Amino acid sequence: MESQVLVALALSLVGGLSTSLGALFVIINKAPNLNMLGLLQGFAAGLMLSISFLDLAHNALNSIGFLKGNLWFFAGVLFFALVVNFIPEPTVVPQSETDKNKKQHESEDEGSGKDMMKKHRRQVFFSGIITAVGISLHNFPEGMAVFLGSIKGLRVGLNLALAIALHNIPEGVAVALPVYFATNSKWQAFKLATLSGFAEPLGVVVVAYLFPSSLNPEILEGLLGSVGGVMAFLTLHEMLPLAFDYAGQKQAVKAVFVGMAFMSASLYFLEISLPEMTL
Repeated sequence: MESQVLVALALSLVGGLSTSLGALFVIINKAPNLNMLGLLQGFAAGLMLSISFLDLAHNALNSIGFLKGNLWFFAGVLFFALVVNFIPEPTVVPQSETDKNKKQHESEDEGSGKDMMKKHRRQVFFSGIITAVGISLHNFPEGMAVFLGSIKGLRVGLNLALAIALHNIPEGVAVALPVYFATNSKWQAFKLATLSGFAEPLGVVVVAYLFPSSLNPEILEGLLGSVGGVMAFLTLHEMLPLAFDYAGQKQAVKAVFVGMAFMSASLYFLEISLPEMTL
C-alpha cells in the first residue's frame, strides 16, 4: 500500500506542478497564447474522454455489470456536478479585457484616478486569490482520482496523471494572470499558481488514509467507474467550452480527436510494455 501511495503522490505532483507551467506562460510572454491554450485544452479533452469511456467506464461495465457500472458512473457525474455548482471553475482572462483595463488605468493615472487604480488592482489581486482557492478545490478530487487509478494499476494512474497535467496548464494561467497584472510580481504569480496545484497530492494523502488498505474488487471497479463520470463531466462541462472559445470549434474538435488517438495508442503501448500485474 505504501508503494502505491508513493506512486500516486509522484503522479499527482506531475499533474499539480503543471499549474506552474501555466504560470510560466504568463510571466515569460507578454500575453499567453490563448489559441495554443485552446488547442491544449482540446487535446486534453480527447485524452479525458478516452480514459472516461474507453477505459474506466468500459472496465466497470464489464466487471460489475451494466446496471451497477452505470450507477457508479453517474454517481461520479452527480458528485462533480455538485462541486462545480458550488465552486465554479474560473477561466483565463481574455487579453483584450486586460489591455482595456490597462488603458483605463493609464487614463486614470493622467487625472486624479490613482486611488481608483490602486483599488482596482486590489480587486484584481483578490480575484486571483479566489481563483487559486477555486482551482485548489477542483484539484483535490483530481488527486483522489489519480490515487484510485494507481490502485487499479500503473497504466490507469499514468494516463489519468497525463490528462490532468495537460488540463492544469491553463488553470495555472487562470491563477497567474490576474495576480501578475495586480502585483507586477512574477514571483507572486508563479508562487500562487504553484500552490494551487499542491491540492492534488493533498487529495492523494487524504484519500490514502481514509480508504482501507485492501478494497473489495467490486467497490474498486465501481469507484473507478465513478472517476470516469467525474472526468467525463469535467471534460464536457469545462474543458470543451474553453477549447471552443480559445481555439475555435473546428480546430478544437480536431485537437480532441488527436488527443483520443494519442490516448488510445498510449493505452495499447502501455499494455504491451508494462508487466501484466501492474496493469
